[in-house]
Amino acid sequence: MTDTLLPASTPTDAPPQRHGGVLAVGLVLGGALSVQFGSAVAALLFPRTGVAGAVTLRLTISAVLLLVVCRPRLRGHDRSAWLAVGAFGLALAGMNSLFYQAIERIPLGPTVTLEVLGPLALSVFTARRLASWCWAGLALAGVALLGQGGFDRLNPAGVAFAFGAGTMWAAYIVLSARVGGRFPGADGLALALTLAALVTLPLGIVDGGAVLLDPQVLAFGAALAVLASGLPYTLELLALRRMPTATFAVLMSLGPAVATLAGWLVLRQALTVSECVAIVLVIAASIGAVRVSAAVAGPRAPR
Repeated sequence: MTDTLLPASTPTDAPPQRHGGVLAVGLVLGGALSVQFGSAVAALLFPRTGVAGAVTLRLTISAVLLLVVCRPRLRGHDRSAWLAVGAFGLALAGMNSLFYQAIERIPLGPTVTLEVLGPLALSVFTARRLASWCWAGLALAGVALLGQGGFDRLNPAGVAFAFGAGTMWAAYIVLSARVGGRFPGADGLALALTLAALVTLPLGIVDGGAVLLDPQVLAFGAALAVLASGLPYTLELLALRRMPTATFAVLMSLGPAVATLAGWLVLRQALTVSECVAIVLVIAASIGAVRVSAAVAGPRAPR
């Protein structure tokens, strides 16, 4: 999971510079590692803060940091801009809350694999090509293989939360583009994060209580905010200045693999061979769908 800067809101699709290609790939992979290891840190917080408490810590600290950095202007925006920010903030709150509820119940790798189906479905419906539906079929095969041992092994509620997080992620993508077109820089994200933090704050306080003010917990929360939001956002922004958005999207499709690695290293979550194969199938489907979508968008007016 990431409050990532998505291809729809990037300012350029210029080809990568000769000496910047490898660096750009490293930046994207670094961002992905930061996000998924940040999710693993969040799972370590759950026993102390509860899921809602961890969500509140991440969103609140992220919002404060971004507000300090961006200092967004509150005046000069029309009603449609504020409605877009409001919807974006609700999508952020829902996406993070559902995702964290999922990783409390099922391993990180399968959670991200199921979650990525949301953006994949959006890509398929946007492209409207037969090839896209073929890639969607491959993704469904991966999901079927993932549940071969029984989704009850993965916890049905966790699976449902992961699917819900994927739906919110698709909404996040659409709303990110709208907000990016109405607010300069990261101002829209800063305002949306603030709203998301306010929305999740009551449940976070009920779940975590006074523990949220414990210095050690606050330190973990700050690390979570930096790993899951601040650092990946910065790395992805730098990467998008050096590579086409289609290439960026393909690399972002590796999220389930990175999440599996983070779950294994940090949380000691081992997966079966069939589950690993299922994750590979979903990754391949995501990459294929992104390439088809990029080909469809390619002939349109240049930026």
